[in-house]
Amino acid sequence: MTKNHWPIVKEGLPFLIPGALFTIFFGMLGWKILTFLGVLLTLFIAFFFRNPKRKIPSLQNIILSPADGRIIHVGEYEEDRFLKERAIKVSIFMSLFDVHINRSPVSGKIVQKSYHPGKFLVANLEKSSLLNEQNAFILETEDRLKILLIQIAGFVARRIVCYAKAGDSLRMGEIFGLIRFGSRVDLYLPTDVRPIVRIGQHVKGGESIIGYRL
Repeated sequence: MTKNHWPIVKEGLPFLIPGALFTIFFGMLGWKILTFLGVLLTLFIAFFFRNPKRKIPSLQNIILSPADGRIIHVGEYEEDRFLKERAIKVSIFMSLFDVHINRSPVSGKIVQKSYHPGKFLVANLEKSSLLNEQNAFILETEDRLKILLIQIAGFVARRIVCYAKAGDSLRMGEIFGLIRFGSRVDLYLPTDVRPIVRIGQHVKGGESIIGYRL
């Protein structure tokens, strides 16, 4: 997969460049209010699409957070669409102010990928897990551990980006996609994983540890 070390992801450029050009144009015309608003909008776009460096932990048997955001659900769940077994579900809500880049929670190979169009309900609602537009894939580690990860569009988000495809291998903490403007990621883990996060906790993708494999 292509590495992305730029401070802003490429998906932000179609928004950032026109915003910056319009701001410069307004400034040249001396339109102070529009210039000020343009500066604010351009800075927000750059902030939203930021790609901060992350220090990936080197510990053994850990599951990393795939996204930045707030934990809104932790508990056992009967996952009957993809894994078709009981799993531990961890849901992470990404607000407009969180980094929206998604990272692989473990090292492994994508053995199944599925995209489903849907609604754009507010992403922190539980029913958005089933009804909203979403992209799902199953990641399998070398020792056959299977993890289901689902990118879910929210009320404002209108596009899910996923660079990875079925058959690709991901390293733990590697960037595989993003979701634009407010969204959610659901992670389904085997029941023998011990989660260490709690509802309300803020986590960082590629750095925060979600749980430990027993």
